[in-house]
Amino acid sequence: MTRREGSGDRGLATVWVAVTTATLCAVFALVLALGQVVAARHRAGGAADLAALAAADRALRGAEAACGAAAEVALAQRAEIVRCVVRAEIADVTARARFGPYTPEVRSRAGPPQPPAVTGTASGAVPGTRSGHLRAVNLGMSDYRVLGPGDPGFGET
Repeated sequence: MTRREGSGDRGLATVWVAVTTATLCAVFALVLALGQVVAARHRAGGAADLAALAAADRALRGAEAACGAAAEVALAQRAEIVRCVVRAEIADVTARARFGPYTPEVRSRAGPPQPPAVTGTASGAVPGTRSGHLRAVNLGMSDYRVLGPGDPGFGET
């Protein structure tokens, strides 16, 4: 019987392919699980943000109406409200979204925008302007625009 050189490596490529395949499958499963975690977190965050905005919009109608609106919006986002607290015009909402085996909870607050800090004179006029010639108008949730005498809607209250 003659022995050939390298015969001790016979079948080693098969083992390497099997180990590499198993490792790649494990990495792929980990990436998929991480993707599910991120998707669940984003779904819960979006639901909490929208529910808080809805609750803040209805805050002046009472906490029950505000939290009811928040629950409706969260349900439309395939989430559920865990906690809803309304104080004055500020809504504090925690939402939970189920996605696969993950159920993250995200907290969100919403309320009226804070007026922009403007340094002016004691009368409240902006320096360099004549009193009564500029007016801030609330255009939505947090957008303000300064109108002058030539702009449509300037004289309306």
